[in-house]
Amino acid sequence: MKFNPSQNQLFKENLHNLNSILQEKLSKIKNTHYELVLGKDNLDINLKDKRDNTFLYKDAIRELNTTLNTYNEKYALYPVLYFYGFGNGILFKALLQNQNLKHIVVFEKEIEIIWIMFHLLDFSQELKENKLIIFDTNILTLEDYNRLCSCHPFFQFSRIYFLELSCDYYEKYQEEILKLNNNLIESFKNAILGRGNDPKDALQGIEQLTYNLSKMITHPTLETLLQKRSNLSQTAIIVSTGPSLAKQLPLLKEYANKATIFCADSAYPILAKHNIKPDYVCSLERVLLTSEYFNNDFKEFDQDVLFILNSLVHPKTIEFLESNNRNYILAYKGSKFIKYLKINQFGELFSGHSVAHIAYGLAVCLNHKNIVLIGQDLAYSKDGKSHSSGYTYLTEAGKKGEAYKKDIGKYTTLAYGGEDFIESSWVWLVFKHFLEVHILQSSKLGFSTYNCTEGGARIEGTIEKPFKEICETLLKKDLKKPFP
Repeated sequence: MKFNPSQNQLFKENLHNLNSILQEKLSKIKNTHYELVLGKDNLDINLKDKRDNTFLYKDAIRELNTTLNTYNEKYALYPVLYFYGFGNGILFKALLQNQNLKHIVVFEKEIEIIWIMFHLLDFSQELKENKLIIFDTNILTLEDYNRLCSCHPFFQFSRIYFLELSCDYYEKYQEEILKLNNNLIESFKNAILGRGNDPKDALQGIEQLTYNLSKMITHPTLETLLQKRSNLSQTAIIVSTGPSLAKQLPLLKEYANKATIFCADSAYPILAKHNIKPDYVCSLERVLLTSEYFNNDFKEFDQDVLFILNSLVHPKTIEFLESNNRNYILAYKGSKFIKYLKINQFGELFSGHSVAHIAYGLAVCLNHKNIVLIGQDLAYSKDGKSHSSGYTYLTEAGKKGEAYKKDIGKYTTLAYGGEDFIESSWVWLVFKHFLEVHILQSSKLGFSTYNCTEGGARIEGTIEKPFKEICETLLKKDLKKPFP
């Protein structure tokens, strides 16, 4: 397909306002399997797909008018609209005449269609002002979903989200459309959860933060910790309490002095039982029950272990720690309430809903270039166990495995190794999502994350390796512990 000089110039102007990746892909297109079909009316622009002899539109003008009437009647006040398929693009230019409509988000698989239309119509202003936002579905990443669904105004108007086809031609991509729609819905859900969706939970957090403030300001800060202990170790091992943990404990004990060990609060009693001393124990939850993980006295074993707590933890947690003279730091998770307290100097923990997220963030901030996950199953074992042997179940339902009975068949996910599926839970899949986001972000900064759980769910972005192989490869020298 050939274009005249003015059309080529128009294409360049449109291209200039796209992201660099899509710019590069469109600029490399030389030929297309679409044939341009022009009618007598300037708005009658159609394409024929030469692969199956189908057209974008049966009647471009009539379909345009019908769609415009529908949207003007039903969605005139919507600030954001989402479409699958670029079509000839005229619909979007017409809809954006509505002053209430701030953004149209378009997802397109056949980017040759965009390539053709960018030679024919001027979208440069709409693209420049971000009124028209285009995603190539062939290269959509988890980060793309996360960024779109968590930023303004898309997040604020997530309740009115729906995905529409720009024309009937795209019905042939039904499977991909359903997958895209599901990914967007899940991303909006995760964005909502990331900000909190329980007012009672929020009020409890505010109350406990206020109660804990005096403890926070009279103890060392997270910022001080990061200044003193950054770059002391290349490798961190994050210990969680999934069903697979027990089999990794002998190897962890053997190499404990060659890596920095972070563990979840629930893992601490298990490690103490096996005489494996962690360097850091992290605790996140604000509920009273999780304080029980510290209702113990391991005497000399507690020495040189630093407990890093979310500032919202239940006061009973601090009481148990102080009763046995354990060292701890309180740090906050970002929120509007924290912002107004102006306590930035005490350090902000990584965002996330799991203690593993907090531990992962600390490992990154302390500049551990290799981060190893063990016990991070995020799934039930084949016999329905939710946690490792030795785990302290805090409820009768947990002891009886009632959650597994409720979840079975509802939340299957790809298993470690990628060759099978495994039973998970709604909460674990949320945890997995946020962990994958953190891993993706840290990988761009040069951090490598190894999933050595050897069981459970596949965690995207990690390198799956046997724990023994990673220990033998990465852990050669003893560290100078305890850390200063």
